[in-house]
Amino acid sequence: MAKIRLAAPLQTDSIVDGEGLRAVVWTQGCIHNCEGCHNPETHDLKGGYLEDIDNLKKDILALEHHDGITLSGGDPFVQIDACLEIATFCKENNLNIWCYTGYTFEQLMIMNKHNKQIIKLLEQIDVLIDGKFILAEKSYACPFRGSKNQRVLDVKESLKANKAVILKKYRIQEKVNLNAYDELVFI
Repeated sequence: MAKIRLAAPLQTDSIVDGEGLRAVVWTQGCIHNCEGCHNPETHDLKGGYLEDIDNLKKDILALEHHDGITLSGGDPFVQIDACLEIATFCKENNLNIWCYTGYTFEQLMIMNKHNKQIIKLLEQIDVLIDGKFILAEKSYACPFRGSKNQRVLDVKESLKANKAVILKKYRIQEKVNLNAYDELVFI
């Protein structure tokens, strides 16, 4: 029976790890070790616990009213085979997939030359949040990501174009109007 190393049980009812109501698969293991990471306990490649993928699939099938699954962690690309199996299963069950990784899309495309499973996983993912978290670029104004350098990518379009294609609605505005609330009237 195939296994995945998890940092935590399947988290349900998340509204902060992608659009809509989501369940999050918290993978264990990350080599990026970003300063200020909000999940440093997920970095240890031997931490967390092993879970049968079939058990995780049962948990996913039991979800009600969820729009999709988010692969996070840790870095899901550290456990490419297990995450590919889960992502393929989710797609077969009409769930959309968001994925967070410290790698950039460009790095993944280079890595794919040595591991063809990377492209197979990317083909299952709808939205990829790519790039390391950079503490100096931390921002609360970036929906679904922690630092300004990270991108919210349309994976299907990125694969077609063979370059990163940012979802337009998640492009960061360069200038923020700090006086935006000046004209609000509180009743």
